[in-house]
Amino acid sequence: MLRQRIITGLLLAAFFLVVVFALPSVGMAAIFGAVAVVGAWEWARMSGIKDQWARLVYAACLIPALWALWQLCDLGGEPSRAQVQPWLGVACLFWSATIPLVKGYPDSARLLLSAPFRGGVGWLILAATWLSVMFLKTLPGGAFLVLLLMVAVAAADIGAYFFGRRFGRHKLAPAVSPGKTWEGMWGGILAVLVVSIIVWQSLPPTLAHLRIASVLILALALGGASVLGDLTVSMVKRESGVKDSSNLLPGHGGIMDRIDSICGAAPVFALGLILMDY
Repeated sequence: MLRQRIITGLLLAAFFLVVVFALPSVGMAAIFGAVAVVGAWEWARMSGIKDQWARLVYAACLIPALWALWQLCDLGGEPSRAQVQPWLGVACLFWSATIPLVKGYPDSARLLLSAPFRGGVGWLILAATWLSVMFLKTLPGGAFLVLLLMVAVAAADIGAYFFGRRFGRHKLAPAVSPGKTWEGMWGGILAVLVVSIIVWQSLPPTLAHLRIASVLILALALGGASVLGDLTVSMVKRESGVKDSSNLLPGHGGIMDRIDSICGAAPVFALGLILMDY
C-alpha cells in the first residue's frame, strides 16, 4: 500500500506540474475542469445518489457552471477584481458557515445534511475551487501561485500529522474525524506560517508593498481553511457511510480524498491575494 501511495503521488505531482506550467490557461481549465467533474461524480455518491446514470447527470451539470464562470470572470484574459471577488466572497462565506456544522455534527446532520443539500454543496465547492485556481493562474507568476497553494496545503497536512502524533491530546472534531486534534491543527498552521515567511523573504521588489503582517494573516486563514475543507468532506463522507470517495487513485482513494483541503484553502488564498492588492 505504501509503495502504491508513493508511485501514485509522484505521478500526480508530475501531472500537476505539467498542467500548471506547460499548458496555456484554456488547456489547464479543461484538464482541471475534467478533474472537477470526476470529483462531482464521486460527490454524487456521497450525496446519496445511487443510480449510475443519475450520478453522471449530476457530474455533467457542473460543466455549464464552469463554462459560465469562465465567461463571466474572463478567466481566459485578465479578469478584474470586480469580476471575481463576489464569487470568491460567497465561497469563503460558505466555508465560514461550515464551522458550526462540523462542530455540531452529528446533531447538525438532522437539520442541514439532507441529500439535496449535500448535492448543492458539492457543486458549490468544486466550482469555487476551479474558479480560484484558474484565477490564480491569470495573476503575475500565476503558475507559481498555484504551486504555492499546493505547497501550503501540503505543509498544513504534514505539520498536522507530525504535531498530532507527537503532541495531540485534545480532539478537534471527534464525531467527524476522531484522529484530528487541536495540537495537530495548530502544528499544521505553524508549518504554513513558516512557508509563508520563507516566500515573503523571497518576494521581488515589485511586491514590496505586501507586508509581513498581511502575509501571516493570510497564512493563518489558509491553514485553518485547509483543515476545514478536510473536515467538511469527512463529515459528508461519514454522513453518507463511505470511507473513500472512490478508488480511482491507487493507495489514495478518490479525487475528493486528495483535494478536500485544497477546496477549503483555494478560495481563501485567492480572495486574500485580492484583498492584499497583490
